[in-house]
Amino acid sequence: MTDQLPALPLEAWEPTKDTLHLWSQIVGKIQLASAAPRNHWWHTTLRVTERGYSTGRMVHDGVRFSIAFDLVQHRLVVRTTEREEDIPLRDGLSVSEFYYSLMALLRELGIHVKIKAEPFGVPMTTPFADDTEHASYDRERIEDFRQSLLWVSEVFEEFQSWFNGKASPIQLFWHSFDLATARFSGRPAPEMEGADPVTKEAYTHEVISFGWWAGDRNFPAASFYSYTHPEPEKLTEQPLRPPQARWEPTGMTHQARLSWVDVRSSPDPRDAVLDFMQSAYAAGGRTAGWPYDDFHSTWCPPRGRVQPSSA
Repeated sequence: MTDQLPALPLEAWEPTKDTLHLWSQIVGKIQLASAAPRNHWWHTTLRVTERGYSTGRMVHDGVRFSIAFDLVQHRLVVRTTEREEDIPLRDGLSVSEFYYSLMALLRELGIHVKIKAEPFGVPMTTPFADDTEHASYDRERIEDFRQSLLWVSEVFEEFQSWFNGKASPIQLFWHSFDLATARFSGRPAPEMEGADPVTKEAYTHEVISFGWWAGDRNFPAASFYSYTHPEPEKLTEQPLRPPQARWEPTGMTHQARLSWVDVRSSPDPRDAVLDFMQSAYAAGGRTAGWPYDDFHSTWCPPRGRVQPSSA
């Protein structure tokens, strides 16, 4: 099974990852400016497709359009009701050239959108228009990422089918470049005093979040994670599965984590990820007093049901 999931070592594709991340931030900001608002910023996120990932349908200046990263044919595709245009994705295409090319193409299609054209939530700070440093595109590594993203999204879809409460889409967050989904208790969370408006909107309600990232400079290893907000007492005393999963401190709170390496080496990687997410959900649901008995869907198997205590 190991050879069916790419290894994704960060050191092997970090330049490509950083470039793709910044390109994605440009597209995400266009969606932010062109889509009707939804709770928790869900209108700004990207969705995994069979060929890469895409925005939803947007409307700007009366033009209906979408933007998709086709990582099979290596192109950025802009579709309107009448036309389909693309920008080839290639090694040497800088963030600056990508930005100017996309904005010019949108203007040609009658879309005059303005964004705050600088990175958000990443170490890179150069405005998009001036960034000629990030221009890497390794097709082999891109294909590894595409396959991994698609596989993870399908596992997340199965996991979320077990839940019948409020749940987020399976979505790629362009600010942090992680694929994530979340479950909600239905109860409001205490207001986060001193938090910025983005964070406040993201955490208006009690949530147990699950995600996967391909690694970054702060945590240079692909990994699955989960956290409960607000974090309840004794959360980290709850058991996690499989045995390789662990609780990790993240400032004043904690995350459950399972490394991509451990998933790849598992006899059944899909089973390992489902076990991990279910154990993290059970840990948060029990200690935060969620009405988890009300959230078992018609499709929920026995393994997806939360028991009062499994310690």
